Order: sequence, then structure tokens, then C-alpha cells
Amino acid sequence: METEILTLLEQRGPLTGSELLECLSTDSLTLWRHCTGSTALIVRSIAHLYLRLDRRIDNYARLSPSILREFLTYSVVARRGAEEELESRLIELSRRIESVTRDKSQLAYRTISALVSRADNPDLIREQSCFILAGDIVYGMAHDVPRPERSTGRLVQGSDLDLVIIVSDGFPEDHRRRLDERIFREKHRMLTTPQLREEIDYVIKGLDTVREQLRFDTFRHMVACKIMQEGTFLYGNETLFTAVKRMLAESGAAARLNEMEKEAGRFRSKAEEILLEEEMETIRRDHLDLFYPTEESEEFE
Repeated sequence: METEILTLLEQRGPLTGSELLECLSTDSLTLWRHCTGSTALIVRSIAHLYLRLDRRIDNYARLSPSILREFLTYSVVARRGAEEELESRLIELSRRIESVTRDKSQLAYRTISALVSRADNPDLIREQSCFILAGDIVYGMAHDVPRPERSTGRLVQGSDLDLVIIVSDGFPEDHRRRLDERIFREKHRMLTTPQLREEIDYVIKGLDTVREQLRFDTFRHMVACKIMQEGTFLYGNETLFTAVKRMLAESGAAARLNEMEKEAGRFRSKAEEILLEEEMETIRRDHLDLFYPTEESEEFE
């Protein structure tokens, strides 16, 4: 296979993992092993690795994107000696990812600002809630690789728009319910409109729920804290957003998440070692979860 890969790279220049996979009769794990383990090839990644929580492992902490997603979407493979071409392709890929990230971030802002402006109570929403953007977008890692949406199986345009909406203690319950209904209708519209095919994952919660989650005593609470910790301000009351960030720090949740991210880095190194060194039969039987992504969806259910 290495000869086939080298010939392809000689003809076409450096390629992403997904471009290589499209041209070869193999599976993604086998290709990753050949490319990563070869002394004749260089694999370079532009991925920003960040914490993701996974029930399937002992301490829950692993890194995202997965080894598979990092290789297919965020990595470029080149022949050794073609470093200049490799650098040029990495710059091109980085600009593409930045463009997708910017477009999705702007889409999230336009969607929410328009939705709130059409509400019966736009000033109340702006003053007593904050909209937090989370996920791939906040790390500058959004992609547009088509993937199936969980509940319907419809293909969507890559990274979803993860939104956490936090409302103040005094936010009226009937207004909260109507806000939820508006966002849900917009979620359905964006998912089913052919020229959009974007997925919004969202949750609305009050500060009472935030205080409970800061106990950091269940997996669901850890996921919620992790998403609030990584999130950036999108819309609404920025003072409320700042207060939530302060609560994360004062509760100790932020520090615990930082420690989990360090542990996730050690787990990633060990996972790559296992995937490179174990026999393929053993990997396929016992370790495939180390290679493939996991869904961190509990906060949005």
C-alpha cells in the first residue's frame, strides 16, 4: 500500500486523509496506520485538540476531534522531501477551516438575533438571558463534511451549532416555553431546508440548573460544565454570561476540567500507541472505540 500511496502523492501532491481514502481500496484505520507509521511519509495536522467526555472510558476524558476525524479532515499527507508543498497545502486547509468556522458562527448569530427580534418580548430575552456558542466552532475547528443528524438520519453540513441558553432566576416560565418553541421550529426549518441542512443542538436552562450542575457529581453535570466552560458569548446579556463563567471558576469545576484535559492528552497518546502497535485483529475486536468519534449529546437531550 505504501507504494500506491507514494505514487498517488507524486501525481497529485499532498492530500488530506479523506482525499487519500477516496482514491484507495482500503478502510480508514488501515490507511491511518500506514501513513502514520511510514518513514517515507509525513502526516501533519492543523487540529486544535480539546476535551470531550465519553462514558465508555474510565475517567471520561478524551480529546476531540477523534483520531479518525483528525486524520480525515484536519491532516495532510505528503511524501518526505515535499515539505514545501505540504506547508502550502496546510495553509490552504487552514484557510478553508477558518472560512467554514466564520460562516457557521455568523449563521448562528444571524439566526438567534432574527429569532429574538421576532419574539413578542425581545427586550426581556436580551436582558435576562445569554446565548452561548459551544463545540467545534469556538475552537476554530468547524467543518462542512456531510454527516447524518442523530434523530432523523438526514445529512447535515458538518459541525452543528451547539447553543446553551441560560436564563436568569426571574425569567417567566411562559416566556421560556415560547422561546423554546421558537428555537425548536427554527431547528426544524434549518434541518429540512435543502440549501441549509444545518443542525442546531440547544438547551435552555435557568441559573438554578447551572448551580446544580456545578456540583460536578454526575457524568451529565460534567458534560454541562464542560460545554459552559468552552462556550463563547453569542447574544443577549453579556453580564449574565460573565457571571456563569465566574461561577465555573469559583465552584472548582473549571480547574477540574483543566485536569481532565491533561489526562485526556495522556489517554490520546496511549490510544495512538495501541492503534499503531497492536495486531489489527485485536484492534478490531477490542479497541475500535479509540479510533472513532463519540457523541457528547447528553446536554442537549
